[in-house]
Amino acid sequence: MTATILVVDDEPDLETLVTQSFRKRVRGGEIEFLFAHDGVEALKVLSQRPDVDLLLSDINMPRMDGLTLLEELQKADEKLATLIVSAYGDMANIRTAMNRGAFDFLTKPIDFADLEATIDKTVRHVNRLREVQRRVLAAERAHASLSRFFSPQIAAKLARDGENSVAVERRDVAALFTDITGFTSLVETTAPEVLGAMLNEYMAGMTDLIFAHDGTVAKIIGDAIHALFNAPGDQRDYAARAVSCACRLDAFAQDFMTRWREKGLAFGITRIGVHAGPVLVGNFGGGEFFDYTAYGDTINTAARLEVANKTLGTRICVSGVVVERAGTFSGRPIGNLMLRGRAEALAAFEPLSDASQNARLASYIACYEKLANDDPQAMTVFAAHLGTYPDDALARFHLKRLLNAQRGTCIALE
Repeated sequence: MTATILVVDDEPDLETLVTQSFRKRVRGGEIEFLFAHDGVEALKVLSQRPDVDLLLSDINMPRMDGLTLLEELQKADEKLATLIVSAYGDMANIRTAMNRGAFDFLTKPIDFADLEATIDKTVRHVNRLREVQRRVLAAERAHASLSRFFSPQIAAKLARDGENSVAVERRDVAALFTDITGFTSLVETTAPEVLGAMLNEYMAGMTDLIFAHDGTVAKIIGDAIHALFNAPGDQRDYAARAVSCACRLDAFAQDFMTRWREKGLAFGITRIGVHAGPVLVGNFGGGEFFDYTAYGDTINTAARLEVANKTLGTRICVSGVVVERAGTFSGRPIGNLMLRGRAEALAAFEPLSDASQNARLASYIACYEKLANDDPQAMTVFAAHLGTYPDDALARFHLKRLLNAQRGTCIALE
């Protein structure tokens, strides 16, 4: 790499002396010299050549002396390595030059061997500083990019630790999927500027909640969000985080839907599915594109649980695996779902975060126990439950199954 040096000096023969002394290195492309005769001319050259690595300046010059030049560079916040070369080598000038940012100070007459050694030392210093700045900028760009996908804490870790932090690996995760009902129809009937503002507000609120639970947004496709917990960083309580996040997302989405419906827009219900298990997770974007995502049956199952809400009448559906790993869980059983593509039934639950529903929950549990035990009274108790809680869509789903002579808690879904 060629080091570009600007020499600022009003001595008419200095340009020839410098060029002659460094001719081999100039011819070899190691050094390029630029020349100016005072500070005013130097500032003009610097404005035209931002690639200057080093400034070599005299002190005593017409129009603008070297110390004033240093002061002007400080005002402009130009962090340019400067060597002062002057016959005025008294302590006052040295201290002034150093206080104004000079890297070193040499006296005239110039010892060109000493000057060459000082230039080499200064260029090495400049290159080290630039490498540090390059790494800082790269880390900042990486952090800015990663912050679109990860919580601030995880983004900082990835920016610090580099690509190894997102290498493809096999690990257990909790996968969460969300989707908005009827969104395609909404797109076709809503003005673009209104739809854009609405969807941006919705996505900002949803992703903020995921990040607040230290989740990772793996994908946003249209109105759907795919999030992961326990990836890329370790989270011992990842299942509990996923359930808590699902409940918070549901509360936000319900409030959001209500507000926009009051404005006359038919914003749909947000459905959420959560499952936990092993996946293959990491950056699958190749060399140029960053795509941190996960693959495996766990991901497919979480997506199908989200879809199952439509049939069940629920808004959140989490697997028994998630409930077991979460430890503490507040909610109610849905049943054992036979999902498409799975050979075995999967226990499913609906999380409940509203403590005021204790009586309603107790009533449902009593009904569900009769259903699980094939009690002939199951249909009667579910009908009574709906008489008290007519808006319980899950209880209505079970009653409909009983009316169609579908007994037990094993539920076949498409």
